[in-house]
Amino acid sequence: QVQLVESGGGLVQPGGSLRLSCAASTSRFRFNAMGWYRQVPGKQRELVATAGSGGSTNYADSVKGRFTISRDNAKNTVDLQMNNLKPEDTAVYYCNAKGTGSYAGDYWGQGTQVTVSS
Repeated sequence: QVQLVESGGGLVQPGGSLRLSCAASTSRFRFNAMGWYRQVPGKQRELVATAGSGGSTNYADSVKGRFTISRDNAKNTVDLQMNNLKPEDTAVYYCNAKGTGSYAGDYWGQGTQVTVSS
């Protein structure tokens, strides 16, 4: 069973920065896409950013220019650098990885809280 372990959440003031990291429990196979989603109470989980195995990236409009996703295929890790954070970025952030072949399916981390507040 593949597990995703996240780290790096916390409390930050508006305009500040945080870096989220996610590592898969195995490096024996490659995921198609790895990325980050977020969710606030009462709302659906939404995409923040994804990175394909070939280097392509995709961002939600609300984070373009502020967040940067990076991925290490060899280590099966994905990071999210978040700059110029806003109160509306407050959410639980989840790491996601899409498996292939015998590991096909969506894998999720346990979630890490990001709170942007003065």
